Order: sequence, then C-alpha cells, then structure tokens
Amino acid sequence: MVGCVIAKADGEVIAEGFHRTCGGPHAEVEALRAAGTRARGATALVTLEPCAHQGRTGPCADALIAAGIARVLYAVADPNPLAGGGAARLAARGVQTERFAHPGAEELARPFIKRVTTGLPWVSAKWAQSIDGAVALANAQSKWLSGARSRGMVHRERGRVDAILTGIGTVLEDDPMLTPRGVRVLRAPRRIIFDPEARTPLEARVCSRSSADSVAETIVLVSAERDGAAQRRLERLRAHGVEAIDLGPNETLRPALVELGARGVATVLVEAGGGLIGRLLQERLLDEAWVFVAPLLIGDDLALRCARGVDWNAATRSSDGPTSSGTELSAIPRARLLGVRRRGDDTLLHFRY
Repeated sequence: MVGCVIAKADGEVIAEGFHRTCGGPHAEVEALRAAGTRARGATALVTLEPCAHQGRTGPCADALIAAGIARVLYAVADPNPLAGGGAARLAARGVQTERFAHPGAEELARPFIKRVTTGLPWVSAKWAQSIDGAVALANAQSKWLSGARSRGMVHRERGRVDAILTGIGTVLEDDPMLTPRGVRVLRAPRRIIFDPEARTPLEARVCSRSSADSVAETIVLVSAERDGAAQRRLERLRAHGVEAIDLGPNETLRPALVELGARGVATVLVEAGGGLIGRLLQERLLDEAWVFVAPLLIGDDLALRCARGVDWNAATRSSDGPTSSGTELSAIPRARLLGVRRRGDDTLLHFRY
C-alpha cells in the first residue's frame, strides 16, 4: 500500500521504494537505500505519513532525517496511535513537512485505516456473472462463466490476502480447495468456512493441509446453539486440526471478523454463494466487490444470483420498528465504481462501498 518517491527540487526522480511485505523495510527505507547520498537535500513524497515508532522496523521519520531529506510530502495521515506523529517529528527537526490530498492514495489506504481504527479486516467479494446477472444456472452449474485470464487474476488475489471465506453450501456443492495455485504467494491464506452446524466433511479439500497447496489452517464459523449431533461433528473437525469460532446464538458475522482481526487477519476474500454474500451485505460488512461479467445472456428466471436473502428494512430498523412497510431504494447502500477493465472476453468491474 505504501510507496515513496525521492526527487530533486526540480522534480527529477532519484529513487522509488514501496513496502513489499509485513515486517520488511518500509517504503521510505527502500527509497533511501536506492537514493544513497543523493537523498540529501531532496524531497520525499509518501502515500502514508512516515511512522515515528520502533516496531518490526525503525522509525521512518528518523531515517528521513538522518538521510538529510529537506522536504516531506505525504498524502494520508497515519491513524495508528502507536505509529503516528511522524510529521510532527520531522517538522521539529527542521524538515519542511506538508500533507497533500491525493484520492488515489486515500483509496489505497482504506483497508489499512479500517483495520487500525475498527479492528475489522477488509472484506472483498468476487464473483463471475452473465450479462443479465446470473452467477449459475438453476442446477447450480457455473463452470466456467469467466475466462482463463479472469480465473488467473482470482488466484493472484488469493495469494495476496490473509484469509478466504466461503459458506458450507459452496463446500458441499463444489468441494473447493480455496488455495492460490500457479502464482506467487505472499502468505498462505487461512480458509474460513461459515458452517453453523459443523457440516464440513473431514474429506473435504478445504480440510487438507498440503504445503504444496500454500495452505494455512482451516477455521469453521459455528453457531453457539448446536445440537448433540452438530457438537460431535465439530469435535471430529477439531480432532482433524480444524479450528472453530463461535458466532453466538444469532450467527452474526461481525464478532467472527473481530476475532479474525485479533488473529492478524487484515484482508479477507469472499468466494461464496448468494446466501453468505447476502449476510455480509445485510450486516454492512462488505467493503468491495470484484465482478467478472462474462459475454453471456442466460435469460433463465430460475438462475442463481450473487446475493439473496437481504432484508434492507431489517438492516435499517430502529428500536421503533421498520422504517417503512416495503423496501426503499434509499435504504440500500450504493457502491462506487472504481474501475473497469477487460480480462480477455470478460469485463471486470471494481466496486467499493
């Protein structure tokens, strides 16, 4: 997310750097290493305010001061109370420091800001659909709506997130692996299954632990109100190495996301059917959507859709009851279209809430 450019006063770029991986050198340090002695008297432009604390790496503000940087421009203030204050430290040491507005940098920073300020991970959903909005035929057949280039991009995204979330219906219907394959993997994503009654079969591929598949642990989200049979299934899953997070009696997903955030999960990719995506929408937990539109018109009234079961009146209900007797368009959150790309014959739409 964080990038740094070091330039001379006349605008000539001397060096660039970016934060490659958690625990690695920050963007400023990468750029300063590339610039060497040419950094003295230069300007550093950074997407995020330089940090001022000693964490896994040293304070970037101190590194900029030591290198003799004369001016620092940054786009987004650091909301982390542990790391913030870099701009003030730079100014106190005589470095000209200024914040500048940059919408692109602010969009880049949104997942980080959400994680720091709420403790919740950034939740992205992806799905492929026809031109008329069908994600599968009435018989649930969906392979393959999207083309090879689109599927390759999905594997790349799997290799960049901390966790992949799906529902028990998808596990029972498709038996997915939920692993990044054929791409560079930054971290092994955890596989999260929304499975209130612990119905995940032990032989399901999401329960495998093959290092060749770049797999971390598997976690099931279960309901606190389980009958005896469900409890026995859960115990067998645990004996098989599967973790469990209790959602509580209401099966709301927010507590589970809070727990995942506490475990270091900052980004979640949702690959699920309409029921789980509908729940995320209802609870206002979906941050963005990647929609691959295939050049197909299916025209089937019984075809499956990307989301179902959402009661927007319930989502906006106050203690005095529903806001109206029927759904109002104004009650439905409107996403913003961030980008449109072509992936082979598919069209990729990128939305954010």
